[in-house]
Amino acid sequence: MASLHPQIEKVLTAMAEAKLRPIEDMTPAEARQQMEMMAAARIAEPLPVARVEERMIPGPGGEIRLRLYWPQGAGPVPAIVYYHGGGHVIGSLDTHDLVARNLCGGAQALVASVDYRMGPEHKFPAAVDDSFAALLWVHANAGTLGADLDRIGVHGDSAGGNLAAVVALLARDAGRPQLRLQSLVYPVTDYRIVTNSYDTFAKGYGVLTRDAMVWFRNHYLRSPDDAGDWRASPIRAPSLTGVAPAIVITAECDVLHDDGESYTESLRHAGVPVEYKEFPGMIHAFFGMVPGVDDAMNAQRMVWAAFKRAFA
Repeated sequence: MASLHPQIEKVLTAMAEAKLRPIEDMTPAEARQQMEMMAAARIAEPLPVARVEERMIPGPGGEIRLRLYWPQGAGPVPAIVYYHGGGHVIGSLDTHDLVARNLCGGAQALVASVDYRMGPEHKFPAAVDDSFAALLWVHANAGTLGADLDRIGVHGDSAGGNLAAVVALLARDAGRPQLRLQSLVYPVTDYRIVTNSYDTFAKGYGVLTRDAMVWFRNHYLRSPDDAGDWRASPIRAPSLTGVAPAIVITAECDVLHDDGESYTESLRHAGVPVEYKEFPGMIHAFFGMVPGVDDAMNAQRMVWAAFKRAFA
């Protein structure tokens, strides 16, 4: 049986003392507020960036807000389009601002964090449509942004990892942009919720329980049938051949552990180069738990290094 890392046990104790409510017991508005409060309470010093700017860009359902982070130094720089986590229902540019800043400074790349539409107000495939539109916009406007249109990658965690995987497939099918890397941190790859890790880590391992995943699915998808659509469950894609090289990171004690592991195997089976790392004793959302969890920074450094190699 998997054992939790001592630093994660401290995190879970702090969560219990904070009396966080289970996601599945809240309305989307309440769950969003709780996540914003948790993020605001985290004290961490991000890596320095040169500047941050927000832009409204045209999207399929109205304007999409992007938060752009430029690294220090002269350009043109590579670009990473970033999709935040939160089950396609919660999370925001603010909850994931620290990770975005670190990605910018660590990978020495322009980071475009995407405020995609979410459920239940905007059901699937709105998030997918916005995510791909943002990628195409960054590619089309690379020159004016001071970015190199031949060095573009995507990154996401959890639901954002799902979106990064899906837009990598859409980019392959569209023939543009030619992505250098897709970085997937404990991604949702199968909304049918069928893997063993859903049972093994169903509850007691942080805020992401099996019931919370069902709650997210019900708010995001139009109906259970959508789980069979590869744009919701990228592991269901007819073929993964020719998609961008990947780095996939999983947490051992996470309901989504097997989603990431099985997607890695499927990518490898399709001949796609993949770097895979499971972090033992970690739980879902550990990637952002700096500075209290050492492996959070270790995992972030792995991602930065993977992008630097891909962009070299």
